[in-house]
Amino acid sequence: MRTSPPRKPTPAELREAKGRAIPDLIAPNLAVLFCGINPGLYSAATGLHFARPGNRFWRALHAGGFTPRVLLPWEQQTMIDCGIGVTNLVRRATATAAELDDDEIRAGRRGLERKVRRYRPRTVAVVGIGAYRIAFDRPKASLGEQPERIAGARLWVLPNTSGLNANHQAKDFAEAFGALRTASRRLGE
Repeated sequence: MRTSPPRKPTPAELREAKGRAIPDLIAPNLAVLFCGINPGLYSAATGLHFARPGNRFWRALHAGGFTPRVLLPWEQQTMIDCGIGVTNLVRRATATAAELDDDEIRAGRRGLERKVRRYRPRTVAVVGIGAYRIAFDRPKASLGEQPERIAGARLWVLPNTSGLNANHQAKDFAEAFGALRTASRRLGE
C-alpha cells in the first residue's frame, strides 16, 4: 500500500495513460461498492481511483460518514477496512467521460453485473447519473435508491464527484452520500 502521494504526472505521462485501466478496489461482501464512470487520465497515470486533486469523491465519502477522516487517493486501500470498495463501469481511461460511447457504457453494466455476482456487495452506488441512465436504460432516473437490483445488490445513484460537474456542491455530496450511509446502517450494513 502506498503511504505517500505519487509524483504529479507529466503531460507526456497523462497522454500515455489514455486507454489504460486501473485495478478495482474490491473484496467479497462489501457494504457498498462505489462505481465510477471510468478512470480519468490522472487516475490512470497514478494507478489510483478518483486521483485528480479537484475530484470531490474523498471528501464526499467522509462527509457522508463512510470514512473516519478524509482519505487521500493513495490511502484508497483503507476503504476495504471501512467495508467499501470502488470499480468503474468502463475500464479504459479517457480525458473526459464524454469520450465514451453509449454502447461502451452499456457493456460496462454487464461487466459490473459479473463483479457483483462474484463479490456480492450489498449495495452498488453508481457515481454519475448520466452514465447510470445510459447503462441501465433508465433515461428518467433520479439520484438515490433505484427500484431495480443488480445481481441481488441494492442499486443507488450518486452525483458525479468530478470537479467538472458544476451542478453539485459539497453540501449536495454530503447529503447524497449521507443518505446512502444512513440507508446502509438501517439495513445493518
